[in-house]
Amino acid sequence: MPSPLKLSLTQGVFEMHTRTAYIALSSYPESPPDDSILAAVGFATSLGFAVQVTAFAVSIPQMRSPLGGLVLDVASLVRANEEKSKADCIRLQELVQAGAGSASRLDVSTRTIVLGAALDAAAAEARYYDLAVVPWSGETALAQDMAQAVVFGSGRPTLLVPAAASAAAVHHIAIAWDGSRVSARALWDALALLPEKGRLTVLTIRDEKPLSGPDLAEALASSLDKRGYNAKPQSILLGG
Repeated sequence: MPSPLKLSLTQGVFEMHTRTAYIALSSYPESPPDDSILAAVGFATSLGFAVQVTAFAVSIPQMRSPLGGLVLDVASLVRANEEKSKADCIRLQELVQAGAGSASRLDVSTRTIVLGAALDAAAAEARYYDLAVVPWSGETALAQDMAQAVVFGSGRPTLLVPAAASAAAVHHIAIAWDGSRVSARALWDALALLPEKGRLTVLTIRDEKPLSGPDLAEALASSLDKRGYNAKPQSILLGG
């Protein structure tokens, strides 16, 4: 039987993994604006990512009317809302597929979850992918709730994409750097979005808060440069 070292050498040919962005779309009580959804899909594909989209249909538990059904037909209301949610999921799937185009690596599915569970389900599902992309709208409460759930619950790097975002490749990334664990995590998440010949600017704000040492931006830029990244430091003042 070959030794572990020999085994790793003979089987040491690896293909680049397919980077996949995850997009969650809720359908109840409302869905994100169509233009925000299309912008999110377009932005994810422009980064070179495959895209996994999950549309969440709602299942509403049976409830009793406090008036004993004399005024409200609760069961019919529940069925109507569930059917509307399912129909909207179908519409969202068709919207995404039409907007992505035939050249995109796209997988769209529908998942039925109980009322109120979409946010937690989206955060949990996002953990299985390289990047989460959230269609953003400042006017839609559910879009904001979804963003908060995925940002704080998924543990994955997350991009909020408004309708106005253009589907363009990323060539330059600015990294806010203070030498902390949090900024280190953000740095390595952001590097996954950078193409081979992309540029990095390491930004340190000198007068915002006490820093752990001088020349933090220069130190990180030098470290990145030695590993083949095109990185430049820039220290700036907060300026109010």
